[in-house]
Amino acid sequence: MASQLQQQNDNINNDRVLKAVLWDMDGTLIDSEPYWHEVEMGIAREHGGFWSEDIGWTCSGKPVPQVAQRMIDEGTQLSVDEIGRLMIEGVAQKEAERMPWIPGVEDVLRSLVAAGIPSVLVTASPRRMAENLVRQAPEGAFVGYVCSDDDLPKKPNPAPYLAAAEVIGINVPQEIAVANGMPVSGSGRPGLQLGDGEPSQQSGDSESSRQNSGNQSGQQVSDGKSDKKVSDDKIDGISEHADFCRDMARCVAIEDSMTGIQSAAASGATTIAQTGFIKTDTSAGPQFASINGYDGLTAEVLERYAEQRLAAMSQMK
Repeated sequence: MASQLQQQNDNINNDRVLKAVLWDMDGTLIDSEPYWHEVEMGIAREHGGFWSEDIGWTCSGKPVPQVAQRMIDEGTQLSVDEIGRLMIEGVAQKEAERMPWIPGVEDVLRSLVAAGIPSVLVTASPRRMAENLVRQAPEGAFVGYVCSDDDLPKKPNPAPYLAAAEVIGINVPQEIAVANGMPVSGSGRPGLQLGDGEPSQQSGDSESSRQNSGNQSGQQVSDGKSDKKVSDDKIDGISEHADFCRDMARCVAIEDSMTGIQSAAASGATTIAQTGFIKTDTSAGPQFASINGYDGLTAEVLERYAEQRLAAMSQMK
């Protein structure tokens, strides 16, 4: 799962509404699309395929194997693994030579460090590239990262953002983790679903089923105490889920691609679409708000987004 390097939950300023900022990498922190397009076009050209910048943009935010398969569909005569390796090697070399930080984003990261707000990188790129960015980021900016090498479903599944939440100490309820294909242990409470509104109960109560199995006559017998146990478990589960939803709303996720926006929003994070450095239209996405560039963006401004999201959630109850 997530590589929890430098996990420092004690750095989280509990006096603030904003708990953490969860960052996509390509097109959000760095303007790396030109690197990917240049490398992809070179691979296609050298191996009998066709590729263009326009096709490259349609693949923005998608995992490398999916892009590689699209290149094969466009005539590139290599395997998915071969194309993926060449893509990663080519882009990683360019980023090692010069990390193409998006203008203003390093100032935002420094603002978060000064405010005691941790950042987590959530990227579809491999570990090698994630660690390269973390190393070159402002000191203390990132407390961890989630990358494509982790054993998780890929975006637009919310699992990468749920894993990022765990990096900064948020407890992801077991039923939510299981529903999204995350590795878990133990047994979770049944019947709860992720969302901004009140959690809903599914049909069938496993606690009641276990109690009935102990009655050999097949008749339901209640002594009042067991009923209270079921009721208390349900209340505890709803409370846990409500706490999780509030904690996720206190995390701002910044994404640029529709795939990433869908992933972040489905996790429950307060999702901000960065529109300034992508050519595809994401205006119909599920984001809470959109920004164009990083001028004027600070920890205080990001905290206001989290406050507005929490207020909107309270009005839905």
